[in-house]
Amino acid sequence: MQFSVLYLLAEWIVRILVIPIIAYRYRPPSALAWIAVVSFQPMIGLVMYLIFGENRLPRRRIAEHARRRRALQLDMWPMLQKYCVDPKSGLDGESKHQLSVQLGEMPAVANNDFQLIDDTSEAIDRIIQDIDQARVSVHLLFYIWRDDEIGRRVTDAIIEAEKRGVECRVLVDAVGSRRFLKSRGKDLQAAGVEMYPILPVNLFRRRFHRIDMRNHRKLVVIDGKIAYTGSQNIVNPDYGTKNLIWHDLMMRLQGPIVMQLQAVFLTDWYAETHTELEKAECFPTPVAAGHETLQLFPSGPTYHTMNLHRLIVAMLYQARKKVTITTPYFIPDESLLQAIEVARLRGVRIILVLPEKSDQILVSAAQRSFYAQLLEMDVEIYLFTKGLLHSKTLTIDKTFALVGTSNMDIRSFALNLEMNLILFDEDTIQQISDQQKKYLDLAYPIHLNHWDNRGFFKTFGEAIARLMAPLL
Repeated sequence: MQFSVLYLLAEWIVRILVIPIIAYRYRPPSALAWIAVVSFQPMIGLVMYLIFGENRLPRRRIAEHARRRRALQLDMWPMLQKYCVDPKSGLDGESKHQLSVQLGEMPAVANNDFQLIDDTSEAIDRIIQDIDQARVSVHLLFYIWRDDEIGRRVTDAIIEAEKRGVECRVLVDAVGSRRFLKSRGKDLQAAGVEMYPILPVNLFRRRFHRIDMRNHRKLVVIDGKIAYTGSQNIVNPDYGTKNLIWHDLMMRLQGPIVMQLQAVFLTDWYAETHTELEKAECFPTPVAAGHETLQLFPSGPTYHTMNLHRLIVAMLYQARKKVTITTPYFIPDESLLQAIEVARLRGVRIILVLPEKSDQILVSAAQRSFYAQLLEMDVEIYLFTKGLLHSKTLTIDKTFALVGTSNMDIRSFALNLEMNLILFDEDTIQQISDQQKKYLDLAYPIHLNHWDNRGFFKTFGEAIARLMAPLL
């Protein structure tokens, strides 16, 4: 009896102390979700809050990131200045670029070459070919790196490059690539490759942060002249599942835009190592390589606002005819839902292409809970049937496109370090639209009358998952 009373008292102490802290620190949707968890199971909720509740990186790290970004911008400016442009297309185009520069802290640059690769094997082959031809440096940053066939091929290519005297540096997320760090990662280090885990988690260090706040970026920079980014990790297309194939999208880039991708790598490198790399090695004089105007847009908890979320919401309000989104995970907050609704009321066609099957049970259930609300707005939802659609793209009319690493969910907007490429040229945007059309051809539409007729237990489970949506 004594223990029961003490435990009950402890539960109420947790509720009284933790709930006001949550209410003060979080926006209402997230606060209500955390309050529900702590109120229902105070002890379990307290542990979850201590592990997953902090949605910001340590202030010192944020300040370091900001200083490094500013310093690198000054380093790049003398070489990048002549390529910086203002890709206007009337008043709307000007405001789009001004907003993206203010939020992403990087300008649009001209004279780039842009190649889209939608096949995993082809993308890996191209990356390895470029690594094999590297002469100065090879930089890689990935969320997931597995010790499978593709992981071993890329690892072997880097080791061979290091043997040739190429400076090879690798950053991998400490959670997403934890098994690789314990296996082939040691081979890289033994070969002389500089390799570090990103955002290591340790409960006994002052820099501890929530375990699911990750660096989700995918980035390759070779000799400071060739770069890759997109949705693909260093892993076999089935991600070890054997029954679900991931469909990814990568971009091979040349031209001044490579300097911006290199700057992101250097910023993350400094955050983990506290060492600055040689600028002459990392920033060779850029050379015009094509005709595309591009802009890199990094995002994440090192910025003062959810900058990618702000950009997407603003772009939806400026849409005139059609918006198409492909993403594996779609969990919108109220402001994003409102922007979609307002666009539909103005007659804008909204198309979502999402995977029929997912690797995340809770996230997938929360995602499906929004379908009825979206269908009532006359949003067109298509479910991709040929595996897990992992490609992250957004096109608005023929004037704006995003391609990169970020999903359309709260985690990508608020918790993960991400990077996306902004496209401004109509011909380049058309390439993304054509790719989206390929996905649409392998998907089927869902309709409100059929969706509403699903069983009670499915809708009930999705409703419960939706309560957790602000925390996912």
